[in-house]
Amino acid sequence: YVEKKNGKSVEELYAEREKRVMDAVQGKVPDRVPVVFGGTFFAMKYVGLPYSTAFYKPVAWKQGYKKMMAELEPDSFGSAAEMVSGNALETLVSGYTRWPGGPLPENVATQIIEHEYMKADEYDMFLADPSDYLLRVWLPRVYGVMEPLGDLPPLMNLSTNLPMIAPLFLSPGWQKIADQMKKAGEAQQKHLNELGDFNGEMKNFIGMPPDFQWMGGVMPPFSGFTNSFRTWKGIVTDMFRQPDKLLAALDKLLEYRMATAKPAVKRPGVPAIGASSEPHRVSDEFMSRQQFEKYVWPNWQKAAQKTFDLGYDIISMFFEGRRDNQLDYFLDFPKHSMMIRMAETDIFRAKEILGDRASLMGNIPISMLQLGSTQDVEDYCKKLIKEVGKDGGFILRCSTDYTQEAKPANVKAMIDTVKKYGKY
Repeated sequence: YVEKKNGKSVEELYAEREKRVMDAVQGKVPDRVPVVFGGTFFAMKYVGLPYSTAFYKPVAWKQGYKKMMAELEPDSFGSAAEMVSGNALETLVSGYTRWPGGPLPENVATQIIEHEYMKADEYDMFLADPSDYLLRVWLPRVYGVMEPLGDLPPLMNLSTNLPMIAPLFLSPGWQKIADQMKKAGEAQQKHLNELGDFNGEMKNFIGMPPDFQWMGGVMPPFSGFTNSFRTWKGIVTDMFRQPDKLLAALDKLLEYRMATAKPAVKRPGVPAIGASSEPHRVSDEFMSRQQFEKYVWPNWQKAAQKTFDLGYDIISMFFEGRRDNQLDYFLDFPKHSMMIRMAETDIFRAKEILGDRASLMGNIPISMLQLGSTQDVEDYCKKLIKEVGKDGGFILRCSTDYTQEAKPANVKAMIDTVKKYGKY
């Protein structure tokens, strides 16, 4: 179908699309502006299946996603397969994630439930031994089935006295952990086996390269720490009541990530792209420049430099929210060394400021794809192509991959407009 539709082999299509995207990523002028689209749940809406399919029926999800992409034909696909089994999440009693077909109705998209999994008075415990803290304190709060882990003594005290704690494993709670982990492992492995080599299938059957945003690198710690440990309310309180301990915890996380990061894997003719991004919770809506400079920017700089040191050619970043007050921080980066996806930042101003430093990706508002007309979408895409796409270094994409509420006609208009007006 794809070869007949395009008059080219899937190998030719893949090479053409990958070159188009990678030329833009490197700040070059491709044959036309590339367009990327993704949506784990939009694919199910497109083919008439419930969102829960992604968590419980990976084969059906995969076929639906491939059908959507074969018909819409962007240059690259993003936010594709759900890698976690809904059955595994149920078995582990996840308190962090709600998903369609589990705690949520089958057509309600995934939600992250933010709890204070780390308490305000636990910084010293975390800093003394993060691994011990995660095992004995944090995990039991995130996953209900892991509650017996809290009965373990501190790992640093264990030494060679393993027989002393062996009786713990006779308790019903520990037997349940063993049984439930086995059950979850079987469910997760089945899910992954059914997904198979999804990227390989997209390449071999549709001729489409995968998302290139997250391919290694070192992520700075702030966004993740707020999400999974202290919550935003907790972090803001800590900024005023115990700023030194907050900074120490962020440093500890970054040290670990830098120590365990892997060198870039090089491919001939293709830049190595590494992610080093604070995707959210650091935007203009959340903090002042003074707070950004104290709690975010120093670690972000270190993470980015380590990413370069590992051999990555280009750093990928996702600016969720507005970052209009942060653009000048990135002027010290080398030319054409960044690829920045923008959600609500003024991308036209960003082009003026960072045009020789970064390629830009974005930023069709998801609200426009949901509520606008096809003409609205076409007009805005044409403006992006003309102004942000000038002289290359631009990839058209919507502001988020949570596209499930978008009108299919508007998504098609977005992709078709690029193909019609985006040629250089």
